[in-house]
Amino acid sequence: MEVVESLVIELHPHRRPAVTLDSRLEQDLGLDSLSRAELLLRIEHAFGAAAPEQAMVSAETVRDVLLLLQHAAPVAETRAPQLRPLAVPPSTGLPADAQTLIDVLAWHVSAHPDQLHVHLYGAGDGVEDLSYGALERGASEIAAGLAASGLQPGEMVATMLPTGSEYLFAFFGILIAGGIPVPLYPPARLTQIEDHIRRHAGILANSQARLLITIPEAKPVSLLLRAQVVSLRGVVTAAELAGRAGRLQRVARATSDLALLQYTSGSTGNPKGVALTHANLLANIRGFGPALQLGGEDVFVSWLPLYHDMGLIGAWLGTMYYGVPLVLMSPLAFLARPTRWLRAIHRHRGTLTAAPNFAYELCARKLPEQALEGLDLSSMRAAMNGSEPVSADTLEAFARRFARYGLRREALMPVYGLAECSVALTFPPPGRGPLVDTIDRDTLMREGRAVPATSEGASALRVVSCGHPLPGHEIRIVDGTGREVGDRIEGRLEFQGPSTTAGYFRSPELTRKLFHDGWLDSGDLAYIAGGEVYLTGRVKDLIIRGGRNIHPQDLEIAIGNIPGIRKGCVAVFASPDPASGTERLVVLAESRETDSAARERLTGEIQAVAVDLVGLPADDVVLAPPHTVLKTSSGKIRRAASREYYERRGPSARATPVFLQFAHLALSAVIPELRRGLRGIAALAYAGYAWAVLFLVAVPTWALVALARRPPIGRAICYWAARLLAALSGIRVSVTGRQNLPAGPHVLAANHASYIDAIVLGAALPPQHRYVFVAKREFAQRWIPRLFLHGLDAVFVERLDPRQGVEDVGRVEQAARGGASPIFFPEGTFDRRPGLREFRMGTFLVAARTGLPVVPIGLRGTRSILRGDGWFPRSGAVSVTFGTPLTPHGGDWAAAVDLRDRVRAEIMRLSGEPERLD
Repeated sequence: MEVVESLVIELHPHRRPAVTLDSRLEQDLGLDSLSRAELLLRIEHAFGAAAPEQAMVSAETVRDVLLLLQHAAPVAETRAPQLRPLAVPPSTGLPADAQTLIDVLAWHVSAHPDQLHVHLYGAGDGVEDLSYGALERGASEIAAGLAASGLQPGEMVATMLPTGSEYLFAFFGILIAGGIPVPLYPPARLTQIEDHIRRHAGILANSQARLLITIPEAKPVSLLLRAQVVSLRGVVTAAELAGRAGRLQRVARATSDLALLQYTSGSTGNPKGVALTHANLLANIRGFGPALQLGGEDVFVSWLPLYHDMGLIGAWLGTMYYGVPLVLMSPLAFLARPTRWLRAIHRHRGTLTAAPNFAYELCARKLPEQALEGLDLSSMRAAMNGSEPVSADTLEAFARRFARYGLRREALMPVYGLAECSVALTFPPPGRGPLVDTIDRDTLMREGRAVPATSEGASALRVVSCGHPLPGHEIRIVDGTGREVGDRIEGRLEFQGPSTTAGYFRSPELTRKLFHDGWLDSGDLAYIAGGEVYLTGRVKDLIIRGGRNIHPQDLEIAIGNIPGIRKGCVAVFASPDPASGTERLVVLAESRETDSAARERLTGEIQAVAVDLVGLPADDVVLAPPHTVLKTSSGKIRRAASREYYERRGPSARATPVFLQFAHLALSAVIPELRRGLRGIAALAYAGYAWAVLFLVAVPTWALVALARRPPIGRAICYWAARLLAALSGIRVSVTGRQNLPAGPHVLAANHASYIDAIVLGAALPPQHRYVFVAKREFAQRWIPRLFLHGLDAVFVERLDPRQGVEDVGRVEQAARGGASPIFFPEGTFDRRPGLREFRMGTFLVAARTGLPVVPIGLRGTRSILRGDGWFPRSGAVSVTFGTPLTPHGGDWAAAVDLRDRVRAEIMRLSGEPERLD
């Protein structure tokens, strides 16, 4: 009782509820899931006994916890778990030819049926080792049972099972039988099964599920669903299916067939089933594997739920494909004792893991030091943080807390993905560590521009990079009119690629709204800087107030830090005022305070935080009892549902004066719309002006160069024309490192990102030197570029015909020996996607054979001004950086390859371009 009371007093110092054996943990004492985890940790420390994780979910009163404690096992004497590195056999290749998930499993069964696949933690610390062969045998039994139950190819089978071997068998059993799995999250408490089952009726109906596989305790209640879900023919357990005699007849599936219906978080009210094919899933897995450098000696440790895409596809199916052992435990095991996650990494020398931000926050700030004694996290090379907004403060706190336990900050990896892209969309480079952009909050809210902050004060907003798109995937940021914006401009994030869903199952209207000109609208707000993606919020959650774009997450976090407010239980949203038609900024915050003076103080502190962060007070602050703010199954704030609650019965009685309501209407509606409209008009006007300037400058320049036919004169003309074009277009060109250019002949190599790269180089290179562009042979076949480039003494090379290419390289080599300095774009081409492509060898063969040094050049900003697949120019700044010359170490092929690698690494550094894996 003393342990419970001390925790309650810490949580609620202004309100001390009486603690009895029959006090309800949630309703009476206010212990949410995280507080329960803290309680169990304290019980462990006080009694030296480890309560089972069921206490996290099944215990409803203090008496329940006491009864569970009576049967608890003693805590092990040593804090450091005994090392048990998992056997990772030598790689035998990958199922590169697999067309379906079934093919992937079959390949592993054929190659190494006894190889460890999953090291599964069950109740307590009991473990079960599951090989590929064992998975296939268990899945085949389920598949035979499904066939005996009359399942037809292409029919949906819902699974409502906890993490365990039955879930793994059921998932692949459905696939082998020709069905399509529909994962549902299992009930957290047996006392809430009926309510839980009823909330899934919408998903079952939308998916047209024929069967539901669930736990025995849920089966009687689940049978009631057959009256609500017409398609549902039966509710069975995994054991019942495995026990049904039947001959298994495997059903062939194609890569274009549906493999999974993934219902998005919070979609129980309005079901949105993301339809994912085998091709989608395999493309995603084959994309994030190289991005993570999966394989070799890796061990993945996960507690992520298997009904969620991050746990199902990212952890389980991904490790299956690459033959990486998976250490798997249930989410309840983590919530009951978060140290189990960390200890599993220690025990099995885990190299990879993934979790939402809240898990890192919990471990960084809540675990007592004595619970971490002997912990060693030095094996960890990639700890992914995703599925919810990533906090820079959490990353720093976690890195700082666990540095003494061997964790390297470089292992922390913020990632971004969504079910509509199977699971993963962006990854940062492995081993780099978090990249945080500190921007001015006020400028972002007022203008939608991510301007670097000049100080770390209250107006500074720290945004975490989520990296670059996976190979084969593209991202763009668009404004309200659907036009792509430049770097550091906030807009809607859209993407396309082979992992992208074709739409929502049986929801044509929602699917139609999902796509814009072939790009899928993520619903997220973001900006791009340096080719990296920075998430700033959700479009539907954005609040336009007083001419500002308010991201509710920032305000929610700050308000949650106020003593007396339940952290993580704050919803900020806009609610329309029927009387005036304007919107109010509403803060709905959970608190257990009942004293009127204390509540008034909390309201004042909330308003002070609002004014400090967004420059405006909230129109209404509602202090609500616990469990008012609604959340998804993964713990995300459901702002729309919370707003609905507020509008039905939660608003305060205070009325806003009419004149203020009309003022709010003008500020929150007219000004932002006017600003966006003017911004669009200005962008169109600039594009037209830029093309007019290009025409007026380019035509006489082309004529003078073509008629002069004297390269020295042509270079001088182009130099001044390029500088004039940049000045008239408002493009600011900065040049650094020009002193690195040798006086004699040399080779120049630059990254290629836009059509304007040559113009920018023309404005940056001294015209008196004999520079010659190496141009693709296609230009020699068109008279307009041919006449112009001949006037500059350009050399044309063939990119596709190897024999002709060898001859052309010889001609470039001859020009270099004659005193010319060739300019190469070694990538050969470009597109709209950030990233440095593979370099062609011609540049480096010329340098190696002639002995000339190569000057690497980094171009920044040209892609933002004019993208590869667009003709809509924007103003901006461009930088040209000349690096230190690199000399070849010989004249043969090996020397050329070595020179290529060194030059490419330097250009990547100078340009800030990421690595392109495709």
